[in-house]
Amino acid sequence: MHWITIILIGIAANLDNLGIGLAYGVKQVKIPILSNAVIAGMSMIVTYVAVTAGSTVVEYISPHTANLLGSLLLCVIGIWTLMSNNFSNQRIAGNPELFDEDKNLVISTREAMALGFVLSANCLAGGIAIGANGISAIWTVISIGVFSFVTVGVGSQCGALLSKTFIGRHSTAISGWLLLLIGILEIFAK
Repeated sequence: MHWITIILIGIAANLDNLGIGLAYGVKQVKIPILSNAVIAGMSMIVTYVAVTAGSTVVEYISPHTANLLGSLLLCVIGIWTLMSNNFSNQRIAGNPELFDEDKNLVISTREAMALGFVLSANCLAGGIAIGANGISAIWTVISIGVFSFVTVGVGSQCGALLSKTFIGRHSTAISGWLLLLIGILEIFAK
């Protein structure tokens, strides 16, 4: 059951990255492979720190309580994602040139670090919840990194095409529903 959770958390935490990649692709802003790897690396670092923090919580409360709190936190994050209309990622998607400081239509590794830090915010609370649930930090971090790399890459390569699809238009809502589903699954998994 945890493999499903690890894969779904990787997808849910990175659907906004797909939207950002799409926005850059539409505006023909290039994200080279190294810059994409930097973005994925930032998400992986933030996720690892968050999972470690969540795992530390388990030392002070019972595993059952930690699992319940982690699962409820995922549900709350999912609901908040669905209800919030003020996402920083939507601002980036509408103005992808915000992170292209030199206006050369290429995201450099330095620019990718700033963008990666902003995009990794999606991984923070989910990582804490995953850690509190006792789910593997390494596999969660790998899942986050792989899906970050894939979603940004696919999004930027297929920007004009995918931005008009259901997933492209509703990536934030899909992410919220996935987080809510993961939280509910984890409540009943143990």
